[in-house]
Amino acid sequence: MKFCKKYEEYMQGQGQKKLPGVGFKKLKKILKRCRKQPHSHGVLVDKGNGDSSTCPQQCPVCDGTFFPSLLKEMSAVVGFFNERAQRLLELHLGSGFSKCFIWFKEKLRGNHGALIQEGKDLVTYAIINAVAMRKILKKYDKIHYSKQGQAFKSQAQSMHIEILQSPWLCELMAFHINLRESKVDSRNASALFQGCSLILNDGKPSLSCELFDSVKLDIDLTCSICLETLFDPVSLTCGHIFCYMCACKAGSVTIVDGLTAATPKQKCPICRQEGVYEAAVHLEELHILLGRSCPEYWEERRKSEKIERVQQTKEHWESQCRLFMGI
Repeated sequence: MKFCKKYEEYMQGQGQKKLPGVGFKKLKKILKRCRKQPHSHGVLVDKGNGDSSTCPQQCPVCDGTFFPSLLKEMSAVVGFFNERAQRLLELHLGSGFSKCFIWFKEKLRGNHGALIQEGKDLVTYAIINAVAMRKILKKYDKIHYSKQGQAFKSQAQSMHIEILQSPWLCELMAFHINLRESKVDSRNASALFQGCSLILNDGKPSLSCELFDSVKLDIDLTCSICLETLFDPVSLTCGHIFCYMCACKAGSVTIVDGLTAATPKQKCPICRQEGVYEAAVHLEELHILLGRSCPEYWEERRKSEKIERVQQTKEHWESQCRLFMGI
């Protein structure tokens, strides 16, 4: 079965949920219309097989509708996925009154089976849309003999609308492993991801997961600032993950003020992108997973960080007192 038909069947099956998606068939029609319509701004390219209907790289027929439509659809898909994944993980990590409130609000059963099914549905939704975006951009480049599709993909990553770049996908991977390794409903947990695991190579951890249509995710869990295993990890909006304290240092803020206090001009230490700190995401499921997997390191790091956090907090309030007293 061709992917386009498979994708359409999947989205139709989700009809009652009214999920945003990629207009795969509509975008293919735009490209098909481009191949048929003559262009007045250049000579048509001959493929060598008698078909001379391929348009040039700068295409007024495609570019005015194709990329804007895809951009809008990608934004809607990523926004929906992030929102639903965040709700799911809040339910899993919640406790007491807040957990009961979310249960009643979302009408979910109070067991891990419901969480696993919700997580599975979200992962399937994310992956099949990621594949759809990849295939339609590849088709654009094939028709136009260009690399504009790949350039658009890079642009989408810089705009934080590449779904495989979402920190919530990383959190769902950690969520799955945490459920699988817990004693509660461990038999059902294998349904969420196939081939998803935490790998320790010479003491350096990474998340690895094989997904739909040969898509594979490998996430390095070493902080690029301190070069140690991530502790209290946060993901900046550019997708790069650091220890919380390391991220605070990179953003020139204290742990008391937090990452939201970083100025928009502060850059990611890796990609040098600005404005990536304010909406940073705490990866709590990943924090739990690493704590279980590296208990000795975790305890040592926890003690050292506790000393540093107390020192920073003390210095912060001493400076605030001096300012208040005018010293």
